[in-house]
Amino acid sequence: MEDATLPKKLGMAIRARRQGLKLSQEDFADHIGMHRAYYSAIERGERNLTLVTLERVSTGLGVSLSMLLAEAGF
Repeated sequence: MEDATLPKKLGMAIRARRQGLKLSQEDFADHIGMHRAYYSAIERGERNLTLVTLERVSTGLGVSLSMLLAEAGF
């Protein structure tokens, strides 16, 4: 994971949290009011998130933004 980019590290942390909640990408995306394809790209590290979007995801996961960043290694 040393070579992983910031969006990829964050996407991996988000995916782990979502899977811990036993939610599919589609169910979670619906839960936070986001299109599934866009959310999927977040988990793959293909999106450069705004703070607003990142907060939306972290709130949906039930974790603080700072905790999510810490889990991603930041």
